[in-house]
Amino acid sequence: MTDNGTAGGAAPAGDAGRLYNGMPAGELGDLIPGLEWRKSSSAKGIGVEMARLPDGQVAVRNSAFPDGPALIYTRAEIEALIGGAQDGDFDALLS
Repeated sequence: MTDNGTAGGAAPAGDAGRLYNGMPAGELGDLIPGLEWRKSSSAKGIGVEMARLPDGQVAVRNSAFPDGPALIYTRAEIEALIGGAQDGDFDALLS
């Protein structure tokens, strides 16, 4: 995490200037009306949820604790995570 509180050093923009890494996910909905959290269809009631923020960053939260902390990542960081998952880079975590 960087000094401005965002992952990867991304500078917040516009309303996102009030966003910070680890903020309560419930507060994101107050700041960003219509924020849509998405969860993998393979998650059976629990899992990780992601929401695209207006500035292109992505917020991540634990669906079991929807008002818990939201981690905020840049698009590039999420692309690297998804690419790594597709390539099997994290398979050993599940074995």
